[in-house]
Amino acid sequence: MADLRFWFDPVCPFAWMTSKWVRQVSAQRDYAVEWRFISLRLLNAHIDYASHFPPEYEAGHTDGLRLLRVAARVRAEHGPDAVGPLYEALGERIFEVDAAPGAGRRGTEDFLTPVLAGLGLPADLTGTLDDTAWDEQIQAETDEALALTGKDVGTPILHFQPPEGVAFFGPVISRLPDEADAVALWDHVVALAAFPGFAELKRSLRERPQLPAFGVPKGETGRQEDWHGGSRRQKR
Repeated sequence: MADLRFWFDPVCPFAWMTSKWVRQVSAQRDYAVEWRFISLRLLNAHIDYASHFPPEYEAGHTDGLRLLRVAARVRAEHGPDAVGPLYEALGERIFEVDAAPGAGRRGTEDFLTPVLAGLGLPADLTGTLDDTAWDEQIQAETDEALALTGKDVGTPILHFQPPEGVAFFGPVISRLPDEADAVALWDHVVALAAFPGFAELKRSLRERPQLPAFGVPKGETGRQEDWHGGSRRQKR
């Protein structure tokens, strides 16, 4: 039984940052993470993208769904332990490179092939990008996450000590803490999650994710700013 369930869409920068923090703490604490799927494209299936989002969002969310199809097949054929390394490799290629956000398509064979090769996974998994047969499973896991938190949320969603523990959207962090602060933040979040009456802690102001893909070199941090992109339901 996992100590934490983590629902992710691979194209969400805030989910990626939170996943880096979770891995950081996992290396210091003895707990297991189960990586599960939530699709921003399916979550917003009822939304008119042209009137609600910047032009690149529909393509980005669609890429996320295409990559989740591959992740679902990887889990089915190689076991749940293969999902974490795949998500990590996808995130490294999407966010830990010096490129403008949205530059290039992520849900393509050209993008995915080197990721699979680096993990020793079969190259024919690229054929799953267009296989909508996996969408039913991804939709079911998306619905499962929303049943735990309510619908007006985005990614990531964390479920502590499942199945009885509490689940919520976030925490959303814009930069990776150091090793000591990572554990301290974890303990604070777990303490909130352990309180039966905890409902929500939220603010809209946030800084741009401190990632190379957003113009922040590794080891540096950019200026604080109010940035509205990212993990919310109707954002990336």
